[in-house]
Amino acid sequence: RFADASAVAQVTEIVHRVDMDTLQHMAARTLGPEEIGYCKLSLDRPVELDMAADRRAGIFHLADRLTGEELGTGAIEFALRRATNVVRQALKIDKAARSRAIGQRPCVLWMTGLSGAGKSTVADRVEQKLHARGRRTYLLDGDNVRLGLNRDLGFTERDRVENIRRVAEVAKLMADAGLIVIVSFISPFRSERSMARDLIDDGEFLEIFVDTPLAVCEARDPKGLYAKARGGDLVNFTGIDSPYEPPEAPELRIDTTAMTVDLAADAIVRLLD
Repeated sequence: RFADASAVAQVTEIVHRVDMDTLQHMAARTLGPEEIGYCKLSLDRPVELDMAADRRAGIFHLADRLTGEELGTGAIEFALRRATNVVRQALKIDKAARSRAIGQRPCVLWMTGLSGAGKSTVADRVEQKLHARGRRTYLLDGDNVRLGLNRDLGFTERDRVENIRRVAEVAKLMADAGLIVIVSFISPFRSERSMARDLIDDGEFLEIFVDTPLAVCEARDPKGLYAKARGGDLVNFTGIDSPYEPPEAPELRIDTTAMTVDLAADAIVRLLD
């Protein structure tokens, strides 16, 4: 929020933290209370700031979109160079026309949970059931996407955020094509899942929490990743040394310790009835 304007903002990168005793620039992934740093912000709309006339025009306040709680205060130093000659092209065929052509309502089924929770297995069964009903679908699986579109990303907090941003944009395009999009990603941070929800049209984003306890996921460990993380061979692993923030109000909660894959898939498919 600026003095005369507001926008939805995302901190896309923490460039460095400033040590207030020495004024040195320190590497940092997060900023704690009363810490100061240089960050890159991305806004959802252009904001005009006449900072040449008044430097105070660049002062802003960051607040949580859901609670309104103030998170921090800053000042714009300079704008990053972005293309200014890109204009959205109006198209004659829109989402409604595409949906009518294939006879279904598009949506995004966003499945989140720990590694080993059963997301991919359940997602695959959901797609099979929808395909048998003649529905047009596409399954975006975390590992598969990292083998192609997101092969340049690692598992730092910054890369995880970018991973979900790209997938959310792809899911949006696929929903615009009229498809039922099944997304199976750990997607550990609430803020990124909220960002994905905001991208999708109202009523079309359904968050499904595959709520399998960490102990069960670790006991399953189908890829041996938990063992590597516990042994120190795998860093930034969700649930071990990187946090997972469970959904607070998902459209559906699935407990894979209490139901079969088929029952879990049936519960998800019923969301579309």
